[in-house]
Parts: sequence; structure tokens; C-alpha cells
Amino acid sequence: MALLELQNIHTYYGGIHALKGLSIEVEQGEVVTLIGSNGAGKSTTLKTICGQTRAREGKVFFNGTDITNMRTHEIAQLGIAHVPEGRRIFPKLTVRENLEMGAFSVTDKKQIEEGIERAFHYFPRLKERINQKGGTMSGGEQQMLAIARGLMMKPKILMLDEPSMGLAPILVEQIFEIITELNREGMTILLVEQNANQALTVASRGYVIQTGEIILQDKAENLLANPQVREAYLA
Repeated sequence: MALLELQNIHTYYGGIHALKGLSIEVEQGEVVTLIGSNGAGKSTTLKTICGQTRAREGKVFFNGTDITNMRTHEIAQLGIAHVPEGRRIFPKLTVRENLEMGAFSVTDKKQIEEGIERAFHYFPRLKERINQKGGTMSGGEQQMLAIARGLMMKPKILMLDEPSMGLAPILVEQIFEIITELNREGMTILLVEQNANQALTVASRGYVIQTGEIILQDKAENLLANPQVREAYLA
């Protein structure tokens, strides 16, 4: 049984049919990437999983539980962390306060402090900025904070939406190194990324989405070598 499974998902924005029978699976311990062009449905897929957008047809299962119609905060408490596109940190809150917001349902102060220390292990730069307001930090630091906030509840799966967007190449490399480290330590990751080459390098499997439909799925190494994928996404 897959940790996360989407079965024949149809999602709409008003009259716009955004996802058209989409089905994907993510096994425990995998990094799975979803690649495609702008407007293909990548972000909508993540929003549908976490309940921000409702599927009109189809089912979403997490760890064997049907979560299709659950509320977003209930889905988060099951162990699904969503780091949305554009970082979306709380700009007027400090680094520490942002991290504490990531543990919104945790009442054990010791667990919160352990989560913060774990965040600082992955992102030492955040420790140096602990009392700095999020909105005054660089784009790369804000992306680190967004990911660290997503880790605060020790999720079973981490969903990352365009983590490299707008970052300098050296910071992109650092972010993907952290993704690799998290996975090596057992974190399951669903990665949405326009930088297909980077994404397929760290992933074990990948799906190619086009206008709301999965048109190709394979092992990441095979997708990297696929002429169709190379021409469309790796050129």
C-alpha cells in the first residue's frame, strides 16, 4: 500500500477543468517529483492533496485513510506538510515565531523546542537569524524558513512546491542537498519543481503532467534519458 495515493482526481476552478483524472502514488521513503510547464496542474495537485482545493471526482488516500473530504488542518495533523510556492512565511514574525507557527497543534513545549533545534540542524543560518523578522531576510533564507516550518510537526510526507524558484544557483544547490539529506534520513517527499533536471537528479521516480493529465511516469533516471522529456523540460 502506497503512503499517498491519488485515484482518478478531477479538480475544477469554477468551469476550468484543472486536473483530469490524475492518478499518482508515493511510497514510503521515496522522493517523487511532478514536473511540467506553468499551468500544467502541479500546484493544484498539492492543493488537492491537502484540502485547499476540493476534488470533484476521485479519491485521495494517505496511509490507507480516505482524506478526500477532510479539512486542511486535519490533513496536516495526519502528517502531511505542504510548503507552498512563493514561500509564504509570516513576514512580520521572527524566525522563531514562524517555526512555532509550524507546530500550531503541538502542546508539548519540549517537542516544539526539539523541532526548532532540528530545524537549526538542517538550516544553521536560521539559528543566526532567530530573532530576525522573516520579511527582512533574503529569498533563500525565507525558503529555508518555509521548509523548516514544514518540518516542525515531524511530518510523514513533505510536499514542496517550487522550492528553487527565484533562487541563485548556489542556493538552489543547497536546497537540493537538504532535500537529499532529509530523504536519506527517512523523509518521504513529493516535489513539484520546474527545474526538472535538479528534481530528477534527487528523485527516485517522476511523473510528467500536461494540462492536468499524467502523460508519462517512470524511474527518474529513465525520465532524464527520455528524448521527449529532454526536449520539453531539460533543454
